[in-house]
Amino acid sequence: MTTSLRVAINAQIVPGGGAGGVETVLVGLIKSLGSLDGPEEFVIIGPSQDPDWLAPYLGSNERFVRGPTPRLRWLKGLLGPLRPAARMVRGRMVAMRGRGVPGASVSMSDGFYERLGCEVIHFPYQEFVISGLPAVYNPHDLQHLHYPEFFSPEILAWRAGTYPAGCRLAHTVAVASAWVKEDVVRHYGVDPQKVQVIPWAPPTQAYPDPSPEVLDRVRGRYSLMEPFALYPSMTWPHKNHIRLLEALARLRDREHLRVRLVCTGFLNEFWPRIERRLDELRLRDQVVFVGMVPGEDLRALYRLSQFVVIPTLFEAASGPLFEAWHDGAPVACSNVTSLPDQAGDAALIFDPLAVEAIAAAVGEMTTNPDLRESLRQRGTRRLADFSWDRSARAYRAVYRRAAGLPLSEEDQWLLSWDWMRDRKAIAAPVEPAR
Repeated sequence: MTTSLRVAINAQIVPGGGAGGVETVLVGLIKSLGSLDGPEEFVIIGPSQDPDWLAPYLGSNERFVRGPTPRLRWLKGLLGPLRPAARMVRGRMVAMRGRGVPGASVSMSDGFYERLGCEVIHFPYQEFVISGLPAVYNPHDLQHLHYPEFFSPEILAWRAGTYPAGCRLAHTVAVASAWVKEDVVRHYGVDPQKVQVIPWAPPTQAYPDPSPEVLDRVRGRYSLMEPFALYPSMTWPHKNHIRLLEALARLRDREHLRVRLVCTGFLNEFWPRIERRLDELRLRDQVVFVGMVPGEDLRALYRLSQFVVIPTLFEAASGPLFEAWHDGAPVACSNVTSLPDQAGDAALIFDPLAVEAIAAAVGEMTTNPDLRESLRQRGTRRLADFSWDRSARAYRAVYRRAAGLPLSEEDQWLLSWDWMRDRKAIAAPVEPAR
């Protein structure tokens, strides 16, 4: 296949600004696309206010442009010149609005995206802008429909407009698990054929392997002189930190088992409630929240941890689960949404709504070295089912399909199965020489 293709990748995320796992997934996607051979060119649209943070991850087939200032997020009163295709989409939105269909508040391009000279645009996180280009859209998950109490009225209103519009108007809706695909189809009435499952791989794979010197530095920097469990996550309510803290207090008070816990991730507006509960439970001497850490430090923390615990209430696919396996850490995680599919037999599964179940799992992981070693080995085997190279090639196939280009045998193979649920298909067809 020699047909060239130029794809715009919307990457207008400010680093350390609270995007959490979306930020690290974006790094993994951009780095892996930049490693592909082939005639494609990728135009990375970075934030106007911090345009250089993605530069270390760009490949020779990628170039960077600044995003519009201010970044398009809300519908503007007047539209700039649009290509005819964009005008047609706008007409569809007006018709949808007239029928009372959510989506009227979704942003529309003022011509910026069309002027990039690309044939396809990819929105790899929840932001979606209507333009004259065929779009690939990643809504990631529909958590707001399952736990609306975790969102402000403003965010709920924005999601109610953007998500269904993006899912219905995009050429392809890309999701990381079959569970999310089923959710999108059920709630938005999207044709299952346009929803493509493409699992992610370890987001931290883009960062360098921690050297012995880095491990020693991280051990000293965070005072890690005793075994500890690791929970890497922003402090969103659905990440379930409070029940995890209550489980640790239960182990201390009822079983006299003191488990040290290190939590990483952005401390957002829910953090004060977690901090209050931390003090009420008198856990300051064994639990530490270190906030955002550099990628190299995060990989070192995985390597140094006794195990990783993921008590989340909702997950499209867990980046920390992949990351733990990548650095050899055994895992205990929730039994909700897509996690059982992702974990397979490579994690100790528990009910995240029951403090007793969380405590039992943490206690077992702490006191059972044979279990930890077994899970470590299973995690290594399970991780072999995922790779950024495969994910990037699958996205390239989606871009080619959206542009109306013929698909290679490898493209068709990648888009024909879900390698999160189906582990039987191992070897890809050999790609013909270019």
